[in-house]
Amino acid sequence: QVQLVESGGGLVQAGGSLRLSCAASGRTFNNNAVGWFRQPPGKEREFVAKISRFYSNTIYAESVKGRFTISRDNAKNTVNLQMNSLKPEDTAIYYCNLAPVLGQLGSHDTTWGQGTQVTVSS
Repeated sequence: QVQLVESGGGLVQAGGSLRLSCAASGRTFNNNAVGWFRQPPGKEREFVAKISRFYSNTIYAESVKGRFTISRDNAKNTVNLQMNSLKPEDTAIYYCNLAPVLGQLGSHDTTWGQGTQVTVSS
């Protein structure tokens, strides 16, 4: 059974950067779509970014477009989220999500990591 483990979260000042990583055990990312979602304090979980299983096509939420970059590292079997120009409203628990195709990302019956906390201070 595949397991996802996120890392790289922490506390950063507004305008700073963080790089989140999602590592998979039991399955490679190569043949799966991968997404990042986040849950701000007191709010519902929301989409951040996703990358397709082939050709690494990427899609971003409008709120992070131009600041965040999702990428694959197939050699390390990880998917990364580079977050630049962070804002206090980016504060959330960030989750990695794995699914066979892009359209299934975000579904409860797909594979999720345990989350990593990102806190951006003003």
